[in-house]
Amino acid sequence: QEHYGGLKGLTLAWIGDGNNVLHSFMTSAAKLGMHLRIATPRGFEPDLRITKITEQNSKEYGTKLLLTTDPLEAADSANVLVTDTWISMGQEEEKKERLKAFQGYQITMQTAKSAASNWTFLHCLPRKPEEVDDEVFYSPQSLVFQEAENRKWTI
Repeated sequence: QEHYGGLKGLTLAWIGDGNNVLHSFMTSAAKLGMHLRIATPRGFEPDLRITKITEQNSKEYGTKLLLTTDPLEAADSANVLVTDTWISMGQEEEKKERLKAFQGYQITMQTAKSAASNWTFLHCLPRKPEEVDDEVFYSPQSLVFQEAENRKWTI
């Protein structure tokens, strides 16, 4: 909102794990007027209960929802590209399996080519290079440090 001046009509693309951070976006995006495009590998989809709530919210608020396994399809025309850690606390033993499952999900400038011309990037940190490459992470489109600074005020 701070960057775009408002959220209504923006498209957010989540590319990564169907985790708690994604669930937060799913339960709030439609209420804020945002379209949501989600790409997760098979077996790493968001919780089905949250998906049902998100589908209802999307209908109620007139927004679009896409669930796919294709990161480029999710990024298509998106204003905001978002990812989070692929290996959360307590999942360390699954690291090898998860890194294999998430091959092709790293956000790169190639991913951003299909996004909207005014795209930005978010990550709630800490970030691993396999999730987003340095070129995107340190680009002018990256808002991760502003996001971290804003987060300070909510903690």
